[in-house]
Amino acid sequence: MIENSILEFLDRNLSGMERLKGLYSVDYLFLENPKDPSHGDISTNIAFRLAKTLKANPAELAKEIVKTFADKLASSSLKGDIAAIEPLNGFINIRLSAGALRRILKDVKSEKEKFGHNDSGKGKKVQVEFVSANPTGVLSVAHARQAAFGDSLANIMTANGYETAREYYINDEGVQITILGQSIYARYREEIGDQYEFPENGYKGEYIKEMAGEFRKEHGDKYKAETPENIKVFSVWGCDYLLKEIKQELLDFGVKFDVWFSQKALGASGNIEKTLDLLKEKGLLYEAEGALWFKSTEFGDDKDRVVKKSDGAYTYVTPDIAYHKDKFERGFSRVIDILGPDHHGYINRIRAAVQALGYPADAISIVIIQLATLYKDGQPVKMSTRAGEYITLREVLDEVGRDAARFFFLMRKASAHLDFDLELAKKQTPENPVYYVQYAHARICSILALSKLSEGDIANADLELLCAPEELNLFKGLRQFPLAVRLAAQELDPYRIITYLQELAACFHKFYEANKVISDDAELSRARLHLISCVRQTLANGLTLLGVSCPAKM
Repeated sequence: MIENSILEFLDRNLSGMERLKGLYSVDYLFLENPKDPSHGDISTNIAFRLAKTLKANPAELAKEIVKTFADKLASSSLKGDIAAIEPLNGFINIRLSAGALRRILKDVKSEKEKFGHNDSGKGKKVQVEFVSANPTGVLSVAHARQAAFGDSLANIMTANGYETAREYYINDEGVQITILGQSIYARYREEIGDQYEFPENGYKGEYIKEMAGEFRKEHGDKYKAETPENIKVFSVWGCDYLLKEIKQELLDFGVKFDVWFSQKALGASGNIEKTLDLLKEKGLLYEAEGALWFKSTEFGDDKDRVVKKSDGAYTYVTPDIAYHKDKFERGFSRVIDILGPDHHGYINRIRAAVQALGYPADAISIVIIQLATLYKDGQPVKMSTRAGEYITLREVLDEVGRDAARFFFLMRKASAHLDFDLELAKKQTPENPVYYVQYAHARICSILALSKLSEGDIANADLELLCAPEELNLFKGLRQFPLAVRLAAQELDPYRIITYLQELAACFHKFYEANKVISDDAELSRARLHLISCVRQTLANGLTLLGVSCPAKM
Protein backbone atom coordinates (compact mmCIF):
# COMPACT_ATOMS: atom_id res chain seq x y z
CA MET A 1 0.00 0.00 0.00
CA ILE A 2 1.26 3.46 -0.90
CA GLU A 3 0.38 4.70 2.61
CA ASN A 4 3.17 2.54 4.03
CA SER A 5 5.69 4.09 1.65
CA ILE A 6 4.46 7.57 2.50
CA LEU A 7 4.71 6.87 6.23
CA GLU A 8 8.31 5.70 5.78
CA PHE A 9 9.12 8.80 3.72
CA LEU A 10 7.58 11.17 6.26
CA ASP A 11 9.19 9.41 9.22
CA ARG A 12 12.63 9.37 7.62
CA ASN A 13 12.56 13.08 6.81
CA LEU A 14 10.99 14.21 10.07
CA SER A 15 13.65 12.25 11.96
CA GLY A 16 16.32 14.11 9.99
CA MET A 17 15.08 17.62 10.77
CA GLU A 18 17.53 19.30 13.11
CA ARG A 19 14.82 21.31 14.84
CA LEU A 20 12.94 18.13 15.79
CA LYS A 21 15.89 16.15 17.16
CA GLY A 22 14.91 14.54 20.46
CA LEU A 23 11.32 15.79 20.12
CA TYR A 24 9.89 13.83 17.22
CA SER A 25 8.73 10.22 17.52
CA VAL A 26 7.01 8.06 14.92
CA ASP A 27 4.25 7.58 17.50
CA TYR A 28 3.18 11.17 16.73
CA LEU A 29 2.68 10.33 13.07
CA PHE A 30 -0.42 8.92 11.46
CA LEU A 31 -2.33 9.42 8.23
CA GLU A 32 -5.99 10.13 7.63
CA ASN A 33 -8.37 11.02 4.84
CA PRO A 34 -8.86 14.80 4.54
CA LYS A 35 -12.36 15.81 5.66
CA ASP A 36 -12.66 17.85 2.46
CA PRO A 37 -11.64 15.69 -0.55
CA SER A 38 -10.65 18.83 -2.46
CA HIS A 39 -7.74 19.24 -0.03
CA GLY A 40 -6.01 16.10 -1.26
CA ASP A 41 -5.90 12.34 -0.89
CA ILE A 42 -3.92 11.85 2.35
CA SER A 43 -3.47 14.17 5.32
CA THR A 44 -1.46 14.30 8.55
CA ASN A 45 -1.77 16.60 11.56
CA ILE A 46 1.85 16.04 12.62
CA ALA A 47 2.51 19.81 12.69
CA PHE A 48 -0.22 20.31 15.30
CA ARG A 49 1.22 17.56 17.46
CA LEU A 50 4.78 18.87 17.28
CA ALA A 51 3.74 22.51 17.67
CA LYS A 52 2.60 21.85 21.24
CA THR A 53 6.07 20.66 22.22
CA LEU A 54 7.88 23.38 20.25
CA LYS A 55 5.41 26.09 21.29
CA ALA A 56 5.25 26.99 17.62
CA ASN A 57 2.51 28.10 15.26
CA PRO A 58 1.15 24.89 13.58
CA ALA A 59 0.56 26.62 10.24
CA GLU A 60 4.12 27.98 10.10
CA LEU A 61 5.57 24.65 11.25
CA ALA A 62 3.59 22.81 8.55
CA LYS A 63 5.06 25.12 5.89
CA GLU A 64 8.59 24.48 7.21
CA ILE A 65 8.07 20.71 7.19
CA VAL A 66 6.59 20.74 3.68
CA LYS A 67 9.58 22.70 2.36
CA THR A 68 11.84 19.97 3.74
CA PHE A 69 9.71 17.28 2.12
CA ALA A 70 9.63 19.08 -1.22
CA ASP A 71 13.42 19.18 -1.32
CA LYS A 72 13.62 15.42 -0.61
CA LEU A 73 10.75 14.28 -2.85
CA ALA A 74 12.61 14.79 -6.12
CA SER A 75 15.12 12.08 -5.19
CA SER A 76 12.58 9.77 -3.56
CA SER A 77 11.04 6.60 -5.01
CA LEU A 78 7.68 8.30 -4.43
CA LYS A 79 8.52 11.02 -6.98
CA GLY A 80 6.06 9.64 -9.56
CA ASP A 81 3.35 8.84 -7.03
CA ILE A 82 3.00 12.16 -5.24
CA ALA A 83 1.73 15.04 -7.31
CA ALA A 84 1.97 17.59 -4.51
CA ILE A 85 2.57 18.07 -0.78
CA GLU A 86 0.75 21.15 0.49
CA PRO A 87 0.37 22.87 3.88
CA LEU A 88 -3.10 24.10 4.78
CA ASN A 89 -4.00 25.67 8.13
CA GLY A 90 -1.51 23.47 9.96
CA PHE A 91 -2.40 20.26 8.13
CA ILE A 92 -0.08 18.65 5.59
CA ASN A 93 -2.05 17.34 2.61
CA ILE A 94 -0.74 14.98 -0.04
CA ARG A 95 -2.12 14.68 -3.56
CA LEU A 96 -1.43 11.44 -5.41
CA SER A 97 -0.73 11.16 -9.12
CA ALA A 98 -3.27 9.54 -11.43
CA GLY A 99 -0.93 6.57 -11.83
CA ALA A 100 -0.72 6.05 -8.07
CA LEU A 101 -4.48 6.28 -7.79
CA ARG A 102 -5.02 3.69 -10.53
CA ARG A 103 -2.78 1.17 -8.75
CA ILE A 104 -5.44 0.71 -6.08
CA LEU A 105 -7.30 -1.51 -8.55
CA LYS A 106 -4.47 -4.04 -8.40
CA ASP A 107 -4.77 -4.16 -4.63
CA VAL A 108 -8.51 -4.76 -4.82
CA LYS A 109 -8.16 -7.49 -7.43
CA SER A 110 -5.36 -9.29 -5.62
CA GLU A 111 -6.83 -9.06 -2.10
CA LYS A 112 -10.52 -9.50 -3.05
CA GLU A 113 -12.63 -10.05 0.10
CA LYS A 114 -9.57 -9.20 2.22
CA PHE A 115 -9.14 -5.79 0.61
CA GLY A 116 -9.13 -3.21 3.38
CA HIS A 117 -7.88 -5.65 5.99
CA ASN A 118 -4.53 -5.20 7.73
CA ASP A 119 -2.41 -6.87 10.40
CA SER A 120 -2.06 -3.93 12.79
CA GLY A 121 -3.56 -6.05 15.57
CA LYS A 122 -0.74 -8.59 15.12
CA GLY A 123 -2.95 -11.47 16.28
CA LYS A 124 -3.51 -10.02 19.77
CA LYS A 125 -6.52 -11.48 21.54
CA VAL A 126 -9.29 -8.96 22.06
CA GLN A 127 -12.66 -9.58 23.65
CA VAL A 128 -15.75 -7.56 22.82
CA GLU A 129 -18.47 -7.88 25.46
CA PHE A 130 -21.81 -6.42 24.44
CA VAL A 131 -25.58 -6.51 24.95
CA SER A 132 -25.33 -8.49 28.25
CA ALA A 133 -28.97 -7.65 28.99
CA ASN A 134 -30.52 -9.17 32.10
CA PRO A 135 -32.61 -12.19 31.02
CA THR A 136 -35.73 -10.64 32.54
CA GLY A 137 -37.34 -9.69 29.23
CA VAL A 138 -36.75 -9.79 25.49
CA LEU A 139 -34.31 -7.37 23.89
CA SER A 140 -35.23 -3.71 23.56
CA VAL A 141 -34.30 -1.14 20.90
CA ALA A 142 -31.46 0.01 23.18
CA HIS A 143 -30.06 -3.53 23.24
CA ALA A 144 -30.55 -3.78 19.47
CA ARG A 145 -28.31 -0.76 18.89
CA GLN A 146 -25.67 -2.26 21.18
CA ALA A 147 -25.91 -5.58 19.32
CA ALA A 148 -25.46 -4.00 15.88
CA PHE A 149 -22.57 -1.91 17.19
CA GLY A 150 -20.77 -4.69 19.06
CA ASP A 151 -21.02 -7.28 16.31
CA SER A 152 -19.85 -4.83 13.64
CA LEU A 153 -16.98 -3.62 15.84
CA ALA A 154 -15.90 -7.25 16.37
CA ASN A 155 -15.84 -7.70 12.58
CA ILE A 156 -13.75 -4.55 12.24
CA MET A 157 -11.27 -5.61 14.92
CA THR A 158 -10.83 -8.95 13.14
CA ALA A 159 -10.25 -7.11 9.85
CA ASN A 160 -7.46 -5.20 11.63
CA GLY A 161 -5.63 -8.39 12.51
CA TYR A 162 -6.95 -9.04 16.02
CA GLU A 163 -8.10 -12.44 17.23
CA THR A 164 -11.55 -11.33 18.31
CA ALA A 165 -14.07 -13.03 20.60
CA ARG A 166 -17.68 -11.97 21.19
CA GLU A 167 -19.03 -12.45 24.71
CA TYR A 168 -22.37 -12.03 26.47
CA TYR A 169 -22.41 -11.73 30.27
CA ILE A 170 -25.56 -13.35 31.68
CA ASN A 171 -26.84 -11.74 34.88
CA ASP A 172 -28.61 -14.97 35.88
CA GLU A 173 -28.77 -14.47 39.63
CA GLY A 174 -29.63 -11.72 42.07
CA VAL A 175 -32.56 -9.48 42.90
CA GLN A 176 -33.84 -8.99 39.35
CA ILE A 177 -33.96 -12.72 38.66
CA THR A 178 -35.85 -13.26 41.90
CA ILE A 179 -38.35 -10.56 40.88
CA LEU A 180 -38.73 -12.30 37.51
CA GLY A 181 -39.63 -15.54 39.30
CA GLN A 182 -42.10 -13.75 41.56
CA SER A 183 -43.72 -12.06 38.56
CA ILE A 184 -44.18 -15.31 36.63
CA TYR A 185 -45.46 -17.03 39.76
CA ALA A 186 -48.07 -14.30 40.29
CA ARG A 187 -49.36 -14.65 36.71
CA TYR A 188 -49.24 -18.44 37.10
CA ARG A 189 -51.56 -18.20 40.10
CA GLU A 190 -53.89 -15.99 38.04
CA GLU A 191 -53.70 -18.56 35.22
CA ILE A 192 -54.86 -21.21 37.68
CA GLY A 193 -57.77 -18.97 38.68
CA ASP A 194 -56.56 -17.76 42.05
CA GLN A 195 -56.82 -14.23 43.35
CA TYR A 196 -53.21 -13.26 43.88
CA GLU A 197 -51.62 -9.85 44.43
CA PHE A 198 -49.02 -9.01 41.79
CA PRO A 199 -45.70 -7.79 43.29
CA GLU A 200 -45.41 -4.00 43.25
CA ASN A 201 -41.98 -4.05 41.58
CA GLY A 202 -42.78 -7.00 39.29
CA TYR A 203 -42.40 -7.19 35.51
CA LYS A 204 -45.79 -6.20 34.12
CA GLY A 205 -45.43 -6.92 30.42
CA GLU A 206 -47.76 -9.23 28.55
CA TYR A 207 -44.81 -11.56 27.95
CA ILE A 208 -44.94 -12.53 31.65
CA LYS A 209 -48.54 -13.73 31.20
CA GLU A 210 -47.48 -15.71 28.13
CA MET A 211 -44.61 -17.27 30.05
CA ALA A 212 -46.91 -18.20 32.94
CA GLY A 213 -49.17 -19.97 30.47
CA GLU A 214 -46.22 -21.85 28.98
CA PHE A 215 -45.02 -22.84 32.45
CA ARG A 216 -48.44 -24.24 33.34
CA LYS A 217 -48.56 -26.23 30.10
CA GLU A 218 -45.23 -27.82 31.04
CA HIS A 219 -45.77 -28.33 34.77
CA GLY A 220 -49.49 -28.17 35.50
CA ASP A 221 -50.49 -26.88 38.93
CA LYS A 222 -47.89 -28.63 41.08
CA TYR A 223 -45.93 -25.42 41.85
CA LYS A 224 -48.97 -23.61 43.27
CA ALA A 225 -47.65 -23.41 46.83
CA GLU A 226 -45.89 -20.14 47.62
CA THR A 227 -42.55 -21.35 48.93
CA PRO A 228 -39.01 -20.04 48.42
CA GLU A 229 -38.16 -23.29 46.62
CA ASN A 230 -41.03 -22.85 44.15
CA ILE A 231 -40.22 -19.19 43.51
CA LYS A 232 -36.66 -20.30 42.69
CA VAL A 233 -38.06 -22.83 40.19
CA PHE A 234 -39.92 -20.00 38.46
CA SER A 235 -36.80 -17.80 38.51
CA VAL A 236 -34.57 -20.46 36.94
CA TRP A 237 -37.23 -21.52 34.41
CA GLY A 238 -37.96 -17.89 33.46
CA CYS A 239 -34.29 -17.03 33.05
CA ASP A 240 -33.69 -20.06 30.81
CA TYR A 241 -36.84 -19.36 28.80
CA LEU A 242 -35.92 -15.73 28.14
CA LEU A 243 -32.30 -16.53 27.45
CA LYS A 244 -33.44 -18.93 24.71
CA GLU A 245 -35.60 -16.12 23.26
CA ILE A 246 -32.69 -13.67 23.43
CA LYS A 247 -30.33 -16.06 21.67
CA GLN A 248 -32.80 -16.63 18.85
CA GLU A 249 -33.46 -12.90 18.42
CA LEU A 250 -29.74 -12.22 18.20
CA LEU A 251 -29.23 -14.99 15.66
CA ASP A 252 -32.05 -13.55 13.57
CA PHE A 253 -30.25 -10.20 13.84
CA GLY A 254 -27.06 -11.82 12.54
CA VAL A 255 -25.26 -11.83 15.90
CA LYS A 256 -23.60 -14.99 17.18
CA PHE A 257 -21.64 -14.98 20.43
CA ASP A 258 -18.56 -17.13 21.05
CA VAL A 259 -19.09 -17.21 24.82
CA TRP A 260 -22.15 -16.90 27.08
CA PHE A 261 -20.65 -16.22 30.50
CA SER A 262 -22.83 -16.96 33.53
CA GLN A 263 -22.68 -14.77 36.65
CA LYS A 264 -24.12 -17.70 38.61
CA ALA A 265 -21.27 -19.92 37.45
CA LEU A 266 -18.78 -17.20 38.39
CA GLY A 267 -20.16 -17.14 41.94
CA ALA A 268 -20.11 -20.92 42.23
CA SER A 269 -16.48 -21.05 41.05
CA GLY A 270 -15.18 -19.23 44.12
CA ASN A 271 -13.44 -16.66 41.91
CA ILE A 272 -15.17 -13.71 43.54
CA GLU A 273 -13.67 -14.63 46.91
CA LYS A 274 -10.29 -15.27 45.30
CA THR A 275 -10.38 -11.84 43.67
CA LEU A 276 -11.14 -10.14 46.98
CA ASP A 277 -8.30 -12.12 48.60
CA LEU A 278 -5.94 -10.84 45.89
CA LEU A 279 -7.00 -7.23 46.43
CA LYS A 280 -6.61 -7.73 50.18
CA GLU A 281 -3.07 -9.08 49.70
CA LYS A 282 -2.26 -5.95 47.71
CA GLY A 283 -3.50 -3.78 50.56
CA LEU A 284 -6.35 -2.40 48.48
CA LEU A 285 -9.27 -3.32 50.76
CA TYR A 286 -10.27 -1.85 54.11
CA GLU A 287 -13.18 -2.05 56.52
CA ALA A 288 -15.32 0.94 57.45
CA GLU A 289 -18.90 1.42 58.64
CA GLY A 290 -19.25 -2.34 58.88
CA ALA A 291 -18.58 -2.81 55.13
CA LEU A 292 -15.59 -3.83 53.03
CA TRP A 293 -14.25 -1.11 50.72
CA PHE A 294 -12.02 -1.12 47.61
CA LYS A 295 -9.45 1.69 47.40
CA SER A 296 -10.47 2.60 43.86
CA THR A 297 -9.46 6.26 44.33
CA GLU A 298 -5.83 5.13 44.15
CA PHE A 299 -6.50 4.39 40.48
CA GLY A 300 -8.42 7.48 39.44
CA ASP A 301 -11.95 6.73 40.66
CA ASP A 302 -13.82 9.63 42.24
CA LYS A 303 -14.56 7.67 45.44
CA ASP A 304 -13.78 4.32 47.02
CA ARG A 305 -16.31 1.56 46.38
CA VAL A 306 -18.05 -0.88 48.73
CA VAL A 307 -17.45 -4.47 47.61
CA LYS A 308 -19.16 -6.23 50.53
CA LYS A 309 -22.03 -4.72 52.48
CA SER A 310 -22.48 -4.95 56.22
CA ASP A 311 -24.88 -7.88 55.77
CA GLY A 312 -22.19 -9.84 53.90
CA ALA A 313 -23.80 -9.42 50.46
CA TYR A 314 -21.67 -8.35 47.50
CA THR A 315 -22.38 -5.07 45.74
CA TYR A 316 -23.01 -4.86 42.01
CA VAL A 317 -19.37 -4.10 41.21
CA THR A 318 -17.82 -7.07 43.07
CA PRO A 319 -18.64 -9.90 40.62
CA ASP A 320 -17.73 -7.51 37.78
CA ILE A 321 -14.21 -7.13 39.20
CA ALA A 322 -13.87 -10.90 39.37
CA TYR A 323 -15.32 -11.21 35.87
CA HIS A 324 -12.71 -8.86 34.42
CA LYS A 325 -9.97 -10.73 36.22
CA ASP A 326 -11.27 -13.89 34.54
CA LYS A 327 -11.21 -12.16 31.13
CA PHE A 328 -7.53 -11.33 31.35
CA GLU A 329 -6.66 -14.73 32.78
CA ARG A 330 -8.17 -16.25 29.63
CA GLY A 331 -5.41 -14.55 27.64
CA PHE A 332 -7.09 -11.42 26.31
CA SER A 333 -4.62 -8.57 26.02
CA ARG A 334 -7.44 -6.10 25.54
CA VAL A 335 -11.10 -6.10 26.51
CA ILE A 336 -13.81 -3.82 25.14
CA ASP A 337 -17.00 -3.35 27.18
CA ILE A 338 -19.97 -1.91 25.29
CA LEU A 339 -22.54 -0.49 27.70
CA GLY A 340 -25.73 1.54 27.78
CA PRO A 341 -25.94 5.22 28.78
CA ASP A 342 -26.92 4.38 32.36
CA HIS A 343 -23.42 2.98 32.97
CA HIS A 344 -21.34 6.20 32.90
CA GLY A 345 -20.58 5.82 36.62
CA TYR A 346 -19.32 2.30 35.94
CA ILE A 347 -16.36 3.42 33.83
CA ASN A 348 -13.93 4.71 36.47
CA ARG A 349 -14.57 1.92 38.96
CA ILE A 350 -13.90 -0.85 36.43
CA ARG A 351 -10.83 0.91 35.04
CA ALA A 352 -9.60 1.22 38.62
CA ALA A 353 -10.28 -2.47 39.24
CA VAL A 354 -8.38 -3.54 36.11
CA GLN A 355 -5.32 -1.53 37.20
CA ALA A 356 -5.61 -2.81 40.77
CA LEU A 357 -5.51 -6.35 39.39
CA GLY A 358 -2.18 -5.53 37.76
CA TYR A 359 -3.18 -4.79 34.17
CA PRO A 360 -2.45 -1.59 32.18
CA ALA A 361 -5.07 1.15 32.12
CA ASP A 362 -5.31 0.91 28.33
CA ALA A 363 -6.01 -2.85 28.46
CA ILE A 364 -9.70 -2.00 28.85
CA SER A 365 -11.86 0.23 26.67
CA ILE A 366 -15.41 1.12 27.67
CA VAL A 367 -17.78 2.41 25.00
CA ILE A 368 -21.08 3.96 26.03
CA ILE A 369 -23.87 3.61 23.45
CA GLN A 370 -26.52 6.32 23.58
CA LEU A 371 -30.21 5.53 23.23
CA ALA A 372 -32.24 5.31 20.03
CA THR A 373 -35.70 6.74 19.39
CA LEU A 374 -37.94 5.14 16.78
CA TYR A 375 -40.04 7.39 14.57
CA LYS A 376 -43.08 6.46 12.49
CA ASP A 377 -44.93 8.96 10.32
CA GLY A 378 -42.78 11.67 11.85
CA GLN A 379 -43.79 10.87 15.42
CA PRO A 380 -41.76 9.06 18.10
CA VAL A 381 -43.02 5.54 18.82
CA LYS A 382 -43.44 5.49 22.59
CA MET A 383 -44.84 2.05 23.29
CA SER A 384 -44.80 -1.44 21.90
CA THR A 385 -47.83 -3.01 20.26
CA ARG A 386 -48.01 -5.14 23.43
CA ALA A 387 -49.26 -2.87 26.20
CA GLY A 388 -46.91 -2.11 29.05
CA GLU A 389 -43.68 -3.05 27.28
CA TYR A 390 -40.76 -1.32 25.62
CA ILE A 391 -40.22 -1.54 21.87
CA THR A 392 -38.43 -4.79 21.10
CA LEU A 393 -35.73 -5.86 18.70
CA ARG A 394 -38.15 -8.43 17.29
CA GLU A 395 -40.66 -5.71 16.42
CA VAL A 396 -38.00 -3.68 14.59
CA LEU A 397 -36.87 -6.77 12.66
CA ASP A 398 -40.45 -7.56 11.69
CA GLU A 399 -40.98 -3.95 10.61
CA VAL A 400 -37.86 -3.22 8.52
CA GLY A 401 -35.76 -6.40 8.25
CA ARG A 402 -32.24 -7.24 9.37
CA ASP A 403 -30.24 -5.20 6.84
CA ALA A 404 -32.03 -1.91 7.38
CA ALA A 405 -32.11 -2.42 11.15
CA ARG A 406 -28.36 -3.04 11.42
CA PHE A 407 -27.44 -0.22 9.05
CA PHE A 408 -29.75 2.35 10.66
CA PHE A 409 -28.61 1.50 14.20
CA LEU A 410 -25.07 2.42 13.11
CA MET A 411 -25.89 5.69 11.37
CA ARG A 412 -24.72 7.86 14.24
CA LYS A 413 -21.60 7.74 16.39
CA ALA A 414 -21.97 5.74 19.57
CA SER A 415 -21.78 8.94 21.61
CA ALA A 416 -24.77 10.49 19.80
CA HIS A 417 -28.48 9.86 20.32
CA LEU A 418 -29.96 8.03 17.32
CA ASP A 419 -33.26 8.84 15.61
CA PHE A 420 -34.43 5.77 13.66
CA ASP A 421 -37.05 6.50 10.96
CA LEU A 422 -38.99 3.27 10.43
CA GLU A 423 -40.75 4.52 7.31
CA LEU A 424 -37.49 5.62 5.70
CA ALA A 425 -35.86 2.28 6.53
CA LYS A 426 -38.60 0.46 4.55
CA LYS A 427 -38.40 2.61 1.41
CA GLN A 428 -37.06 1.00 -1.75
CA THR A 429 -35.68 4.29 -3.03
CA PRO A 430 -32.31 6.09 -3.02
CA GLU A 431 -33.63 8.21 -0.15
CA ASN A 432 -33.07 5.17 2.07
CA PRO A 433 -29.32 5.06 2.94
CA VAL A 434 -29.00 1.27 3.10
CA TYR A 435 -30.96 0.85 -0.12
CA TYR A 436 -28.73 3.49 -1.75
CA VAL A 437 -25.58 1.54 -0.91
CA GLN A 438 -27.00 -1.91 -1.67
CA TYR A 439 -28.45 -0.65 -4.96
CA ALA A 440 -24.97 0.49 -6.06
CA HIS A 441 -23.74 -3.06 -5.43
CA ALA A 442 -26.71 -4.64 -7.24
CA ARG A 443 -26.45 -2.22 -10.19
CA ILE A 444 -22.78 -3.14 -10.70
CA CYS A 445 -23.67 -6.85 -10.57
CA SER A 446 -26.28 -6.27 -13.29
CA ILE A 447 -23.84 -4.34 -15.51
CA LEU A 448 -21.18 -7.03 -15.15
CA ALA A 449 -23.73 -9.73 -15.99
CA LEU A 450 -24.96 -7.74 -19.00
CA SER A 451 -21.41 -7.42 -20.34
CA LYS A 452 -21.08 -11.24 -20.47
CA LEU A 453 -17.36 -10.80 -19.85
CA SER A 454 -15.51 -12.91 -17.31
CA GLU A 455 -13.03 -11.65 -14.72
CA GLY A 456 -10.29 -12.92 -17.00
CA ASP A 457 -11.66 -10.88 -19.90
CA ILE A 458 -11.39 -7.60 -17.99
CA ALA A 459 -8.28 -8.43 -15.94
CA ASN A 460 -5.81 -6.98 -18.44
CA ALA A 461 -7.75 -3.85 -19.30
CA ASP A 462 -5.79 -0.71 -20.16
CA LEU A 463 -6.37 1.38 -17.04
CA GLU A 464 -4.59 4.38 -18.57
CA LEU A 465 -7.85 4.98 -20.45
CA LEU A 466 -9.53 5.84 -17.16
CA CYS A 467 -8.97 9.57 -16.72
CA ALA A 468 -12.44 11.13 -16.51
CA PRO A 469 -13.05 13.14 -13.29
CA GLU A 470 -15.66 10.66 -12.09
CA GLU A 471 -13.24 7.77 -12.64
CA LEU A 472 -10.47 9.50 -10.71
CA ASN A 473 -12.93 10.14 -7.88
CA LEU A 474 -13.68 6.42 -7.74
CA PHE A 475 -9.96 5.66 -7.54
CA LYS A 476 -9.70 8.07 -4.63
CA GLY A 477 -12.74 6.54 -2.99
CA LEU A 478 -11.36 3.00 -3.25
CA ARG A 479 -8.01 3.87 -1.77
CA GLN A 480 -9.67 5.44 1.26
CA PHE A 481 -11.26 2.15 2.32
CA PRO A 482 -8.22 0.53 4.03
CA LEU A 483 -7.67 3.70 6.06
CA ALA A 484 -11.36 3.84 6.99
CA VAL A 485 -11.14 0.26 8.31
CA ARG A 486 -8.02 1.06 10.32
CA LEU A 487 -9.51 4.24 11.80
CA ALA A 488 -12.80 2.52 12.66
CA ALA A 489 -10.79 0.15 14.88
CA GLN A 490 -8.75 2.97 16.42
CA GLU A 491 -11.91 4.96 17.17
CA LEU A 492 -13.87 1.86 18.27
CA ASP A 493 -16.85 2.92 16.15
CA PRO A 494 -18.28 1.37 12.95
CA TYR A 495 -19.79 4.75 12.02
CA ARG A 496 -16.78 5.55 9.84
CA ILE A 497 -17.60 2.54 7.62
CA ILE A 498 -21.20 3.76 7.26
CA THR A 499 -20.12 7.18 6.03
CA TYR A 500 -17.46 5.64 3.78
CA LEU A 501 -19.97 3.35 2.04
CA GLN A 502 -22.43 6.17 1.49
CA GLU A 503 -19.69 8.31 -0.08
CA LEU A 504 -18.41 5.49 -2.31
CA ALA A 505 -21.95 4.66 -3.45
CA ALA A 506 -22.51 8.35 -4.27
CA CYS A 507 -19.26 8.42 -6.28
CA PHE A 508 -20.36 5.36 -8.22
CA HIS A 509 -23.85 6.67 -8.97
CA LYS A 510 -22.36 9.96 -10.24
CA PHE A 511 -19.89 8.04 -12.40
CA TYR A 512 -22.68 5.90 -13.84
CA GLU A 513 -24.83 8.93 -14.68
CA ALA A 514 -21.93 10.70 -16.45
CA ASN A 515 -20.28 7.76 -18.25
CA LYS A 516 -21.52 4.87 -20.35
CA VAL A 517 -19.87 1.73 -18.99
CA ILE A 518 -20.55 -0.55 -21.97
CA SER A 519 -20.06 1.26 -25.27
CA ASP A 520 -18.77 0.73 -28.80
CA ASP A 521 -15.25 1.34 -27.49
CA ALA A 522 -14.41 -2.21 -26.39
CA GLU A 523 -11.14 -1.29 -24.63
CA LEU A 524 -12.68 1.57 -22.69
CA SER A 525 -15.60 -0.67 -21.77
CA ARG A 526 -13.23 -3.31 -20.42
CA ALA A 527 -11.37 -0.69 -18.37
CA ARG A 528 -14.60 0.66 -16.90
CA LEU A 529 -15.87 -2.83 -16.13
CA HIS A 530 -12.59 -3.50 -14.35
CA LEU A 531 -13.09 -0.32 -12.31
CA ILE A 532 -16.69 -0.99 -11.28
CA SER A 533 -15.93 -4.60 -10.39
CA CYS A 534 -13.42 -3.19 -7.86
CA VAL A 535 -16.09 -0.83 -6.56
CA ARG A 536 -18.47 -3.77 -6.17
CA GLN A 537 -15.87 -5.74 -4.21
CA THR A 538 -15.19 -2.80 -1.89
CA LEU A 539 -18.88 -2.15 -1.28
CA ALA A 540 -19.30 -5.84 -0.47
CA ASN A 541 -16.35 -5.80 1.92
CA GLY A 542 -17.72 -2.78 3.77
CA LEU A 543 -21.28 -4.12 4.00
CA THR A 544 -19.93 -7.44 5.29
CA LEU A 545 -18.11 -5.65 8.12
CA LEU A 546 -21.47 -4.19 9.14
CA GLY A 547 -23.25 -7.54 8.90
CA VAL A 548 -25.41 -6.27 6.02
CA SER A 549 -26.09 -8.41 2.94
CA CYS A 550 -24.77 -7.65 -0.56
CA PRO A 551 -27.66 -8.30 -2.97
CA ALA A 552 -26.94 -8.98 -6.64
CA LYS A 553 -30.50 -7.96 -7.56
CA MET A 554 -32.96 -5.51 -6.05
